[in-house]
Amino acid sequence: MHGLYIHVPFCSTRCGYCDFNTYTPQELSAADGGAVEGNTIPGYLDALERELEVAAEVWDYPGEVQTVFFGGGTPSMLGHEGLARALNAARRTVGLAANAEVTTEANPESTSPEFFAGLREAGFNRISLGMQSAMGHVLKVLERQHTPGRPIEATREAKRAGFEHINLDVIYGTPTETDDDLRRTLDAVLEADVDHVSAYSLIVEDGTAMARKVRRGELPAPDEDTLADRYDAIDARLRDAGFNWYEVSNWAKPGGECQHNLIYWRSGQWWGAGPGAHGCVRLRGEGHSESGLVRLVNAKRPATYWDGLLGEAEGASTGKDGLPVPGSVVTTERLTNDDLRTEQVMLQLRLAEGLKLVGSDENAELAQVIERYTGLGLLDKHGERLRLTDKGRYLADGIVTDIVLALGL
Repeated sequence: MHGLYIHVPFCSTRCGYCDFNTYTPQELSAADGGAVEGNTIPGYLDALERELEVAAEVWDYPGEVQTVFFGGGTPSMLGHEGLARALNAARRTVGLAANAEVTTEANPESTSPEFFAGLREAGFNRISLGMQSAMGHVLKVLERQHTPGRPIEATREAKRAGFEHINLDVIYGTPTETDDDLRRTLDAVLEADVDHVSAYSLIVEDGTAMARKVRRGELPAPDEDTLADRYDAIDARLRDAGFNWYEVSNWAKPGGECQHNLIYWRSGQWWGAGPGAHGCVRLRGEGHSESGLVRLVNAKRPATYWDGLLGEAEGASTGKDGLPVPGSVVTTERLTNDDLRTEQVMLQLRLAEGLKLVGSDENAELAQVIERYTGLGLLDKHGERLRLTDKGRYLADGIVTDIVLALGL
């Protein structure tokens, strides 16, 4: 499968835990000395359209993608008109399969019945809403802007507009969150009757407002044992409600799995468009990398991204490091076979379907690692396929590291 990721870098405010490549109007104005065309939504859409035109020319792919995912930032800040324009540009340039999964993330406070109706008319068929918690005091610590009941109300609006596939994002382990807070959040999630739930433990990233509060002692740091208990509670509750875990942090009812994210986890190809977006693609021409794949990273700042595509200095497609890439690309990485194999181990082992390791019995060190973890009840081995057990999910990172080392990658 081939996918298209489109990054929307705009947010109305910055949440205290966020370290994503996003910008508020105040941040853009302060950094770039006022209004710059690339910092506006119309300018962003102009540059995005140009990047997609170049992508269709240089990407070695079948001429259509099976998934499109708008992430951010806050894609819903484009409104349904802006999102429709971007999707139409993708349809016109890279091409969409007839049954393509088309998803946008959205903050509940920036949606409405009209917004969802406009998205359905444009061809979107999946929504991912940032719920995080149903408790007001938890949302306050996270510095989220929506009211506790708004995500559920937005879910109902999306359903009335015809969306069958809806995800709710939950964050657990926020300082001040209690077990009862999490239980009430899960009550709300199940009341919404969605077919997909993503649940992530809170990570306090360096450089964020929350990290500064933890460092000053204003908030306690997340507790590892508490995070493990909360994960167990989430998993048990969702399984009882008919959800299956298919990736360590993702649960879905049958047919509700996010096909776009599966492209990442199965080491497929996707073009990353927009400021700061990352992609992993095969470019037209021979000999670009040992594995045939190249990682591309766009300029992070919207104004720099715009200038690389539409500015007089750079033009539309200048190439970088001998590769035919858009002028927005600032970093390229040619992936070796070992690079690709390392990523496959890191990502595919997190899936319920597991990882296929050909010839694992012939590697004595790897066989010892697998035997140790299966003996501890953390791994299951069926033929050449390895799967994490329920217990093993808690220690996925350590298990992956040991397998990578044993493979000599």
